[in-house]
Amino acid sequence: MFTGIVEEVGEVVSVERNGTNCDLVVRARMTPELRVDQSISHNGVCLTVVRIDGDRYAVTAVQETLERSDLGALRAGHGVNLERSLRLGDRLDGHMVQGHVDAVTQCSVVEALNGSWSFRFAVPEKKQLLVEKGSICINGVSLTIASLTDRDFSVAIIPYTFENTTFRDLGTGQVVNIEYDVLGKYVERLLAGRVTA
Repeated sequence: MFTGIVEEVGEVVSVERNGTNCDLVVRARMTPELRVDQSISHNGVCLTVVRIDGDRYAVTAVQETLERSDLGALRAGHGVNLERSLRLGDRLDGHMVQGHVDAVTQCSVVEALNGSWSFRFAVPEKKQLLVEKGSICINGVSLTIASLTDRDFSVAIIPYTFENTTFRDLGTGQVVNIEYDVLGKYVERLLAGRVTA
């Protein structure tokens, strides 16, 4: 479980296909504090540390993960939002994030607002799970939906978030990972069960 509060932007050092899997090596300041078998969120995708070597660690993404997220598009030199899993007793500064990507979508507009930024995205599948002023996780970042239409939604980005996440490099047309609020997913499932019962 995560909170969507990015700890640092790591650098992808290498990407290697291994059958249908993808092995990623990431350089990060947090690496000396990691251990093998620990869960780390990479652009909102929960992956397990399988190897540590100095300031670098390795994770493996399976085919299901590659098909559902943007991790298959990562290349050496790309930045990746990193967050370690939530510890019991920690403050929950973002919202409850599972690290399970539900969909991908494209950034359609980036607008600088003289002190903040507005990022607009195409509405992905299951738009009923989007709620204006509700929580959403984009590339591992906990955000609030600022506006919502049938075609797109926007989020507002403060300078700290812009400077300390991959939002600083995000441009129009780029694909991002989306995780809907887990509470909304459970409510949808309960309501679907009532309708079919």
